[in-house]
Amino acid sequence: MVSLRCKMMVKEELKKLGLQFVLVDLGMIEILEDITTEQRKKLKENLLNSGLELLDDKKSILIEKIKNVIIEMIHYTDELPKVNYSDYISEKIGYNYTYLANIFSEVKGITIQQFIIIHKIERVKELLIYDELNLTEISHKMHYSSVAHLSNQFKKITGLTPTFYRKLKEKRKQNLEDL
Repeated sequence: MVSLRCKMMVKEELKKLGLQFVLVDLGMIEILEDITTEQRKKLKENLLNSGLELLDDKKSILIEKIKNVIIEMIHYTDELPKVNYSDYISEKIGYNYTYLANIFSEVKGITIQQFIIIHKIERVKELLIYDELNLTEISHKMHYSSVAHLSNQFKKITGLTPTFYRKLKEKRKQNLEDL
């Protein structure tokens, strides 16, 4: 549950079932009363129909929390945290980072660091397409040690250089104008 729209859908489903909630947040719902097996089943069905999933497994819930913290940190905050990502994630979730990293790798098949890099590159792609910042500014904003480091990671993930990726956008725009 990452977007505001997802939260609204979950709140609507809870209201339909007559469930009073205190909190609907990223990957978490706090309900005032006990939920019956039938209500839980119905909520699970309704959320699935909306493209959302009700997680019962503690590992899955923890993985979702980790993913949500990372996605929120990279995509929805203007300034990335000044502390190590491991400290930030650990503090936000309230678990030891080594424990979180082991569970994440076991379930997802990639490390938390790899997940962060993938999302940082996705954010860099967005920033390149918006064309408001140059590569040096993007590098600084995304906390890369240098433009070369950003470029190397970008090429490793996408197969393209950031400059070439930006030019592709320009080319697509030109082709649309020719229609």
